[in-house]
Amino acid sequence: MIFTAEKIIFEDNHLLIINKAAGDLVQVDANGETGLEDAVKEFIKRRDNKPGAVFLGVVHRIDRPVSGAVIFAKTSKALTRMNLMVKDRDIKKKYLAIVERKPTTECETLTHFVARNSKKNRSYAFDTPSQGAKESVLIYNLIGASQHYYLLDIELITGRHHQVRSQLSKIGCPIKGDLKYGAPRSNKDGSISLHARSLEFVHPVTKEKMNVVAPVPKDDNLWAWFSESLESER
Repeated sequence: MIFTAEKIIFEDNHLLIINKAAGDLVQVDANGETGLEDAVKEFIKRRDNKPGAVFLGVVHRIDRPVSGAVIFAKTSKALTRMNLMVKDRDIKKKYLAIVERKPTTECETLTHFVARNSKKNRSYAFDTPSQGAKESVLIYNLIGASQHYYLLDIELITGRHHQVRSQLSKIGCPIKGDLKYGAPRSNKDGSISLHARSLEFVHPVTKEKMNVVAPVPKDDNLWAWFSESLESER
């Protein structure tokens, strides 16, 4: 995997935030396939001509077929503080999702109990408490529509394994291309139409209020259409 500078959407001495492409791993997997963590380290080492090892900590991850904003910490101080913010839910995460079925309501808070099956790498959303399931909450708004698809703006309140994917599937609105959660067909590139759009948090060192936005995939015609449509409505 080769990492290039155009994927960086924010960087200072403490943090580096990238716009991950669908298909990229954030960290090396069990099969030893290289992830962005190692690729970014190599990029920084080469760019900054660093003689020793490069420190880089993964603050959070998003699924391989998902695109969008991912935070890395460049110092141990920043990593420790960002990890605490993740634990305390002090990072506001918003996603965009394209679905083929219109939700029954245009705006809703979804509360389910999500259980992870590690063997199948899948999560299941239940309406009532279930053994091993964790309460999972998100808020969605229907913000766009084309002839065949609908665009949802999603605020993630909790952060569970495959939470957005499993909860939207539970209400009958699987994400476009997400075969694992009920989509009728795959996307040609193996992606799913879920994008980690923005991150809002207080910078762990400077205390500046951060609002980082990751542009949607530019080589996807449907994402491009929705992006242009939303811009024209502002």
